[in-house]
Amino acid sequence: MCPKVLTFLLVASIQIYTEAYGDDSTAMSTLKNEWENTPSTWVGADPCGGNWEGILCNNSRVFSMTLAGVGLRGQLSGDISSLSELEFLDLSYNTGLEGSLPPSIVNLKKLRILKLVGCGFTGPIPESIGSLELLESLELGSNRFTGTIPPSIGNLSKLLVLDLFNNLLEGSIPVSSGTTSGLDMLVKAQHFHLGRNRFSGTIPDELFSSDMTPIHVLLHDNNLTGSIPSTLGLVQSLEAVRFEGNSLTGPVPSNLNNLTNVTMMILSNNKLTGPVPNLTGMAYLNYLDLSNNSFDASDLPSSFSNLKALTTLMMENTGLEGLVPPALFDIPSLQTLILRNNKLSGKLDIASSSSSKLKVIDMQNNNISFYPETPERRNKGIVILVGNPVCEHAEPTANYCTVPQANSSDTGPPEKCVPLHCISDQILSPNCKCSYPFRGVLVFKRPCLESIDSNSYEHLEEESLMRSFKRHELPVDSVVVSFPKEGLLGYLESNVSVFPSGQNHFNTTTISAIGSLLNLQTIENPNIFGSSYFKDPYPYSAGKPTVPDKLSRTGSLIGAVAGGASFLLLLLLAGVYAYRQKKRRERPSEQENHFAYLDLKNSDSVPRLKGARCFSFDEITKCTNNFSEANHIGTGGYGMASLSLFYCPAMVVSFA
Repeated sequence: MCPKVLTFLLVASIQIYTEAYGDDSTAMSTLKNEWENTPSTWVGADPCGGNWEGILCNNSRVFSMTLAGVGLRGQLSGDISSLSELEFLDLSYNTGLEGSLPPSIVNLKKLRILKLVGCGFTGPIPESIGSLELLESLELGSNRFTGTIPPSIGNLSKLLVLDLFNNLLEGSIPVSSGTTSGLDMLVKAQHFHLGRNRFSGTIPDELFSSDMTPIHVLLHDNNLTGSIPSTLGLVQSLEAVRFEGNSLTGPVPSNLNNLTNVTMMILSNNKLTGPVPNLTGMAYLNYLDLSNNSFDASDLPSSFSNLKALTTLMMENTGLEGLVPPALFDIPSLQTLILRNNKLSGKLDIASSSSSKLKVIDMQNNNISFYPETPERRNKGIVILVGNPVCEHAEPTANYCTVPQANSSDTGPPEKCVPLHCISDQILSPNCKCSYPFRGVLVFKRPCLESIDSNSYEHLEEESLMRSFKRHELPVDSVVVSFPKEGLLGYLESNVSVFPSGQNHFNTTTISAIGSLLNLQTIENPNIFGSSYFKDPYPYSAGKPTVPDKLSRTGSLIGAVAGGASFLLLLLLAGVYAYRQKKRRERPSEQENHFAYLDLKNSDSVPRLKGARCFSFDEITKCTNNFSEANHIGTGGYGMASLSLFYCPAMVVSFA
């Protein structure tokens, strides 16, 4: 076969393949080669026709890549920008994915979901990230991104979730000006998760307005200064406000009382001053922490007893003094009351408390002089009065003058299960089923570990998680949560295992949904630990078979060779087919030209025949008038049966 034909076959083959698959196969093959621990179903060169796990296609183009928590290792190649139809990209909880986020990712103009939570990415967030106009969710939490927040993020008019939590970002929070964009332009965003970074400066007044619709504003554990902007009180959609762990000063704006939908407010560990805020308008408030601020010395506001939804009240070291209002203990939902390190005095009167849910009352280091403990109250929950005058002459049997020790326990196999040995690395669920759970760590803000009963905590936390999973219709069979242990920064950490329902493992899409639910802090915790975030998921094996390394490499090599040979064969066949189709299309046009095979370039010579001209039977019949004898001009030596010549205009011209 001549070189020109081979070249044509190659070009045609590439053209046909590109039209069918675009650049997706090349890009996916590059990612497959650069990553370790890719799914075992990633075999062959076609991610769409080969049923690659975590990959969804539309018209042979990749539009979704969901590979959360599968243990990927490597870097995110710039080749991913070739997946021009990609709308959903979720590589969360793959801690082995490292390196920078390639600037070329902004070429994915159809991207709607970008989730890279809990990986190992470093470096800056691309400045032009705001050019992804269709982006609805930008979740880059729990990495090691550095630099500042790109102001262009403000151009993402469709953005609902902005999660930059737990990175190394610094600088100020950008707001728009006459020439630049800012986060105040994200009027549709519901989640602002900017906690645990290194942001400095003030919280801009312009950041909030009545046009915005966020439900979470989380700016905790940064280096922010200045006052809480009063414009925050204009955002009626708010449900959770967390500003703790900064250096905020000044009084709490009085108009925060207008935020009637807020269920959680944490302003602890700042330098706030002025009066204790009046929050009686927050009818749904169930978790309030104002600890470690410098409020004006005052009595505990009696108005707090009007917060009927309150489950947890924490006001440690806030300058409180005087008597504790007995009505406070009648809040029907109150479970935990932490009032340590204040100047509260007099009698602690909770004997007539009507609340049956009150489990913990921690009033260490105050001036309480009298506490008439009753057997009923002793059986209802824990009271801690260590460091108060009432304990100076108390009986040795006075339990309220000791600090309970945490009853930590490791959850073992369910007692109700018949002894059962699970294969491989499967684990026995609370419902006696062997399966592969999705496991990780839940991190809680630490209020009071030593006063919590382990059995009660684990039961409540598991119930809370199951309610959330069912509400989002996730196929979860059961949940196991261990008693928390102290981790970094004084936070509490609990191991959590989520077991699948209806099968022995989750698929990658469900893993992503579970991780998102845990990470977005939408879990309602009915105990004193408050909001949480998810980290350090175990690489999810989903029952991948374990084989010896040599055998695995051999199988991979055979698969690669077979796949490559199949790919080349397909290219060759496609090229041959394209070449034949091309020649077939050219043939009719050549047949219509009776002079196609004559050399007429030299006008001084007679025409020279370059090749035989093919006439169809219909053409000959027509031009000879159905072989009329009038057109008969000659015969062969053996008569009419051997050879006959007929007059035809085309023939005369061609052979004269």
